[in-house]
Amino acid sequence: MSAATTSSASGTSVSAGTAFFTQHEFAIRRVHSLLGLVPLGLYMVVHLTTNASLLNGSETFQRAVFLIHSPGKLLPLIEWAFIFLPLIFHAVIGVWIAKTANYNDGHYKFVNNKRYVWQRWTGVIAMVYLFFHILHLHGWFHADLYLAVIQPVGFGQFKPYNAASTLVAAMQGYFWPAFYLIGVWACVYHLANGLWTAGITWGLWISPTAQERATKVCVAIGIGLAVVGTSAWYAAVAPGEAEIAEYDAIEDRMYEASVEAGLVSPNPHKRTENSDSE
Repeated sequence: MSAATTSSASGTSVSAGTAFFTQHEFAIRRVHSLLGLVPLGLYMVVHLTTNASLLNGSETFQRAVFLIHSPGKLLPLIEWAFIFLPLIFHAVIGVWIAKTANYNDGHYKFVNNKRYVWQRWTGVIAMVYLFFHILHLHGWFHADLYLAVIQPVGFGQFKPYNAASTLVAAMQGYFWPAFYLIGVWACVYHLANGLWTAGITWGLWISPTAQERATKVCVAIGIGLAVVGTSAWYAAVAPGEAEIAEYDAIEDRMYEASVEAGLVSPNPHKRTENSDSE
């Protein structure tokens, strides 16, 4: 027998990964649940709210992005420690849970059975969406050689110091707006329903009465996030070419003023090529 397998009590072989998950399932599921809320769920709320601020104008959105990028060289470390690594862990364990789940919605028509299935499916949709969302706008990595390869094919399109103009430009057409709307709604459902299931996982609402109250709260949170998320989506897809040019001019003025005031460090990699050449 290879090192990758172990013998179970029944004599069958199981992978080392399966054995590890089975032995530590209690802890793994709770870490998975916790990371889905903090930092990932909290970050999603902040992210959607920040993007929805574009409805108030490109100045508001750009100020928010300047603030997000204020850590400078520490930002990639913060992103990987508190967003990307927790996201990867949550996604991998989520796929494992979905793969090994016992789906009984075909036999039992209870709402909770349906919600369990929807939670698994929206998790898969959200995973695919987030992978391509990050690739499409941020590129995952910021190495120049890597960006030189992906940007000509339409990825890594977002420039933080030209935030609104590059976001809107990246969302032109039909495919990306449809893709993002489905993805945002899937993420919203997954978080709102995940909050309800997390309460059960952590023993916060066990009785039927408590679960009913929690359902109402989570539905309200889900509706609120859906409104914010759809607003953020609309703010990115509604403007056209004229607005992109207007946003770009405003961003350049804000960048120059912020650099002069010492609020932003000069960084041509975070600006569009047109802005860099000025």
